[in-house]
Amino acid sequence: MSQNKRSSLGRGLSALMADLQPDADTNDTNDAPRGAPVTVPTEQITPNPDQPRRVFDQDALAELADSIRHRGVIQPLIVRRHPDDQNIYQIVAGERRWRAAQIAQLHELPVLIREFSDSEMLEVAIIENIQRADLNAIDEAASYRQLMSRFGHTQEKVAEALGKSRSHIANLMRLLNLPEQVQEWVREEKLSAGHARALVTVDDPVGIARRIIEKGMSVREVEALLRKKSDAPTKPRHKEEKDADTRALEGDLSATLKMRVQIKHAGQDGGQLTITYRDLEQLDRLCQILAGSA
Repeated sequence: MSQNKRSSLGRGLSALMADLQPDADTNDTNDAPRGAPVTVPTEQITPNPDQPRRVFDQDALAELADSIRHRGVIQPLIVRRHPDDQNIYQIVAGERRWRAAQIAQLHELPVLIREFSDSEMLEVAIIENIQRADLNAIDEAASYRQLMSRFGHTQEKVAEALGKSRSHIANLMRLLNLPEQVQEWVREEKLSAGHARALVTVDDPVGIARRIIEKGMSVREVEALLRKKSDAPTKPRHKEEKDADTRALEGDLSATLKMRVQIKHAGQDGGQLTITYRDLEQLDRLCQILAGSA
């Protein structure tokens, strides 16, 4: 493991978030960030070359720039000194404010200078993106996965540090199992996160997603459609006789989970246990039970 990664994990998510106050781009009054900000010429500030966020809404930037002209930059940017030039500062958090300030033709910006490694700099940038109100569900889920896979954080640790529920993070990360085409439609806001969650377990998510878009279906309409499909009669199968112990165990598990449980035992070769959930709320509850958090 690299030294940078050890440093990042040693500081922890909570420590890395100490400078990240609630987003000030909405121009609400926030508590002042810890430490003393200093003023730096705008031309001496450069963006993070590894910034995870690549697309910035131009209309939103113009709106923020107009607010900055009247009220200035309320929340300082978080920066570090450039590794190759101590007179240049790299943005750790606040690139959106920096871009809007340039549109507003500000010559100086308030910054908080912090010492971050390359790994920590990327981690904070990911965290800041997660806090954006306009972040789509797929990019948010990808950010959680990046925090966990690249920095070794667990769902529980990420949830605690970011003030999210573990089930929220787990539900979003399941969206990354959808085909890339469906994920792209979510990014383009042709599908909502609710639509995407309903498609996670279906056999033909691309086909159903296309139907949702063409017909302008609501999430409730999609869930009703999927329930109708799951309730459709199937080809009759030979009904296998189950012993009394297996039937009793199915009844006990069904009563405990409040969901239908079926057991197909194959002797010494093991078997299958099938749990049927009715809707997304039941699925979320099942996930919490399996994770030991219910």
